Amino acid sequence: MIVIGITGTLGAGKGTLVDILKEKGFVHFSARDFLIKRIKELQLEVNRDSMTMVANSEREKVGADFIARGLLDMAKQQDKNCIIESIRNVKEIDFLKNNCEFILFCVDADIKTRYERIVKRASETDNVDFTTFCENEQREMNSTDPNKQNIKACMEKADFVFDNNGNIDDLRKQLDAVIDKIQYKNRPTWDEYFLEIVKTVAKRATCNRGRSGCVIVKNKQILVTGYVGSPTGLPHCDEVGHLFKKTMDENGNISNHCVRTVHAEQNAICQAAKRGIALEGATLYCTMTPCRTCAMMIINCGIKRVVCQNKYHSGEETQEMFAQAGIELVFMNEEVLRYEKQ
Repeated sequence: MIVIGITGTLGAGKGTLVDILKEKGFVHFSARDFLIKRIKELQLEVNRDSMTMVANSEREKVGADFIARGLLDMAKQQDKNCIIESIRNVKEIDFLKNNCEFILFCVDADIKTRYERIVKRASETDNVDFTTFCENEQREMNSTDPNKQNIKACMEKADFVFDNNGNIDDLRKQLDAVIDKIQYKNRPTWDEYFLEIVKTVAKRATCNRGRSGCVIVKNKQILVTGYVGSPTGLPHCDEVGHLFKKTMDENGNISNHCVRTVHAEQNAICQAAKRGIALEGATLYCTMTPCRTCAMMIINCGIKRVVCQNKYHSGEETQEMFAQAGIELVFMNEEVLRYEKQ
């Protein structure tokens, strides 16, 4: 989920950016609407003064990032790319950058052009003369109080800045170019790409004690795949249950392991052998740290790199073996998978 925040001067075109992004499938969450709802709950008149007063008051009570927190909670429920409009406090930016994949847009234009736009917009908070408009902007532009609006400081933190002195087509062209950059930036790496395929392969697994998958790749081409399951023609755990064998670790702890199935890595290597596919110099992608037996097979077939989605709690021996054999071992995250003893 990508979260785009929008900041900028009054009447610069934040709403226009929102409209274009909504056309691209983004879901819109508005700080303005968030505050108006609170103003009405307090039975206050809806205008810019009350918006500023309520925003500052709430920031002092519950934190300068309270609007960002509320809107991000709403956005996460949608789990889609979204827009948070009208970022006005640096703490909001800091919170969003620390809690989601956040990109800040800033839009600006000549002040007279902006005033003409808000006159045409004629919203309940914009019914002011030019002098008042300028005073409102100046009041919100700078502040040494961390709980108050500081549009200038927010604009300085923007990842992308849009000049909206032209027409909507000009703004659209600028936005399209930026979205292309963002989408390219957010392309998965090759390791992420192949691990996503591992997750799909693992859905074919037939042992519910550990549905793991494996993909073996060379020169960015998939050679073979494998998933945990019984040997061809034999009953699966999902059909007849597990076949447990007691084992004891180096600390004397006894646990039961299912021995009915062939591990995903073993199945993939067997597939390569059946088809006469050489695995020398290949990369193996898997769900978790390979077991000792899988590790020995990986070493002997010439695989030089292993990428695991997670660590397995008993994988220390494998890590040592790979280090001795000169095989690069990569963990995409440090979460340790553990299965309950049965």
